[in-house]
Amino acid sequence: MPSFKILDVVALLQDLPEKKLVRGQVGTVVEHLDDNLFEVEFVDTKSGETIALEPVKGSDLFLLYFEFEKV
Repeated sequence: MPSFKILDVVALLQDLPEKKLVRGQVGTVVEHLDDNLFEVEFVDTKSGETIALEPVKGSDLFLLYFEFEKV
Protein backbone atom coordinates (compact mmCIF):
# COMPACT_ATOMS: atom_id res chain seq x y z
CA MET A 1 0.00 0.00 0.00
CA PRO A 2 1.43 3.40 -0.92
CA SER A 3 2.12 6.01 1.70
CA PHE A 4 -0.13 9.00 1.06
CA LYS A 5 1.04 12.57 1.55
CA ILE A 6 -0.86 15.81 2.01
CA LEU A 7 -2.19 17.05 -1.39
CA ASP A 8 -1.90 13.62 -3.05
CA VAL A 9 -4.73 13.05 -5.52
CA VAL A 10 -6.49 9.77 -4.83
CA ALA A 11 -9.47 7.73 -6.03
CA LEU A 12 -11.77 5.51 -4.01
CA LEU A 13 -11.37 1.76 -4.56
CA GLN A 14 -14.88 0.94 -3.36
CA ASP A 15 -18.24 2.57 -2.77
CA LEU A 16 -18.70 4.22 0.61
CA PRO A 17 -22.52 4.47 0.62
CA GLU A 18 -22.68 5.70 4.22
CA LYS A 19 -20.68 8.72 3.03
CA LYS A 20 -22.54 8.97 -0.32
CA LEU A 21 -19.29 8.42 -2.25
CA VAL A 22 -18.75 5.96 -5.10
CA ARG A 23 -15.85 3.88 -6.39
CA GLY A 24 -13.63 5.99 -8.63
CA GLN A 25 -14.54 9.29 -6.94
CA VAL A 26 -11.45 11.51 -6.98
CA GLY A 27 -10.33 13.51 -3.97
CA THR A 28 -7.34 15.17 -2.35
CA VAL A 29 -5.64 14.09 0.87
CA VAL A 30 -5.78 17.08 3.22
CA GLU A 31 -4.73 15.50 6.53
CA HIS A 32 -2.96 12.39 7.83
CA LEU A 33 -5.11 11.31 10.80
CA ASP A 34 -3.61 7.94 11.72
CA ASP A 35 -1.37 5.18 10.35
CA ASN A 36 -4.10 4.11 7.91
CA LEU A 37 -6.63 6.97 8.04
CA PHE A 38 -6.63 10.09 5.89
CA GLU A 39 -8.92 13.11 5.67
CA VAL A 40 -9.89 13.39 2.00
CA GLU A 41 -11.68 16.32 0.37
CA PHE A 42 -13.99 15.54 -2.54
CA VAL A 43 -14.87 18.58 -4.68
CA ASP A 44 -17.48 19.25 -7.37
CA THR A 45 -15.22 20.37 -10.23
CA LYS A 46 -17.98 22.38 -11.90
CA SER A 47 -18.89 24.53 -8.89
CA GLY A 48 -15.67 24.22 -6.88
CA GLU A 49 -17.72 23.33 -3.81
CA THR A 50 -16.71 20.62 -1.39
CA ILE A 51 -18.96 17.57 -1.75
CA ALA A 52 -17.50 15.75 1.24
CA LEU A 53 -14.63 16.01 3.69
CA GLU A 54 -14.30 12.52 5.11
CA PRO A 55 -11.84 10.26 6.92
CA VAL A 56 -11.02 7.35 4.59
CA LYS A 57 -8.87 4.27 5.25
CA GLY A 58 -5.72 4.10 3.16
CA SER A 59 -6.75 0.62 2.01
CA ASP A 60 -9.79 2.25 0.34
CA LEU A 61 -7.64 4.70 -1.66
CA PHE A 62 -5.62 4.49 -4.88
CA LEU A 63 -2.87 7.05 -5.58
CA LEU A 64 -3.26 8.79 -8.96
CA TYR A 65 -0.21 9.88 -10.96
CA PHE A 66 -0.30 12.78 -13.41
CA GLU A 67 3.35 12.68 -14.46
CA PHE A 68 5.66 9.83 -15.33
CA GLU A 69 7.38 8.60 -12.20
CA LYS A 70 10.54 6.50 -12.43
CA VAL A 71 10.43 3.33 -10.39
